[in-house]
Amino acid sequence: MTRPIDNQPDAIEHPRAIKSFVIRSGRMTPGQEKAYEDLWQHYGVDADEQILDFGQLFGRQAPVILEIGFGMGDSLLETAMAHPENNYLGIEVHKPGVGRLLANISEHSLSNLKVMKFDAVEVLKKQIQEATLSAVYLFFPDPWHKTRHQKRRIVQDDFIQLIRQKLVPQGQFHMATDWEHYARQMLGAMKKAQGFHNCADNGGYIPRPDYRPKTKFERRGECLGHGVWDILFEKID
Repeated sequence: MTRPIDNQPDAIEHPRAIKSFVIRSGRMTPGQEKAYEDLWQHYGVDADEQILDFGQLFGRQAPVILEIGFGMGDSLLETAMAHPENNYLGIEVHKPGVGRLLANISEHSLSNLKVMKFDAVEVLKKQIQEATLSAVYLFFPDPWHKTRHQKRRIVQDDFIQLIRQKLVPQGQFHMATDWEHYARQMLGAMKKAQGFHNCADNGGYIPRPDYRPKTKFERRGECLGHGVWDILFEKID
């Protein structure tokens, strides 16, 4: 997941909220730039603080799944293609990734996948109604592996309860990471969170479900012997 941090010093009298993400450097290709300019009006969703009407947005009623931080979008695209019965909303701040996914949505003529370019936490707070999401995916968020930076990790108590508010009853929150320390922290936070049930039979991690495609980085990591931990919790009343 990619998310921005303001590099300017915070004003003492007006401190800014800590961001859990960094906008990665990287120049857009001409194809990504053209896709962003030409296709946003068809597949993009503006972050304008207006409550989203998913039935109107997708032109039908179907389960809505939100993915936070889709990177270059290849896995989200594959998921949406494999599950046309669902509607998917992807949020990412990395503009080249947004441009790439817009181009791929158009190439495959998908009607069940829309894209936003903004801070996912702000979108959740201001644009998504309560009890409207069937699932939320958070795959390979920035691990902030240095101890002094771990307060920036997105999976914190307030964020977990924000997700819970937006999920339908029995809606699922699925996380995955290749950092074991972050996996342990996420699992511990979810276990103590009010209103969730661990879907793992052993109370720990789950095997990678078929609906989550492997990323190229995940496959590369497996070749190097790196682990991946999937965490799945369900909203309960």
